[in-house]
Amino acid sequence: MEKEKEAVEKYQMSVLQLACITGFIAGLFGTLFGFFAHYFNFTEISPKVILTPFTGKWIDGWLGFVVPALFYGLLSIVIALVYYMVLRKQKSLIWGALYGVVIFALIYLALYPMIPGVKWMFHYPFITIATELCFFLIYGLFIGYSISYEYGEQLLWSKVEQKH
Repeated sequence: MEKEKEAVEKYQMSVLQLACITGFIAGLFGTLFGFFAHYFNFTEISPKVILTPFTGKWIDGWLGFVVPALFYGLLSIVIALVYYMVLRKQKSLIWGALYGVVIFALIYLALYPMIPGVKWMFHYPFITIATELCFFLIYGLFIGYSISYEYGEQLLWSKVEQKH
């Protein structure tokens, strides 16, 4: 039993560390999905919208793919930490999905004037709105489920350890 406990402590991450990793991975995969959806004309919004304040030929090269992925990865860490602080104890998948929808609404209904290159939601065609809404729903679901599941697992393990 002692060796199992040592192995768990050695290899197990805290939920906070997992939230950071989950956020970064969600940002990277979200960026890849965004480029894919934009390339196939499912959305007018390219992940390169984050580069709107910058100029240069580098935006059209490979750095135009890597830099947005890193930016969104870092931004997603913050988004995952907010979920961790506010909703980590929620066990239902609905909370993660709602979290994604709230992020979508904040960006396209409230914060769009402050984000260069982003328009009010209803200035986009329906396919863009539907694609972006689905993307944010899945994004929130991934972050929410990953963090809540790991939080629940660690609570369960701590109860098991208290019994021994």
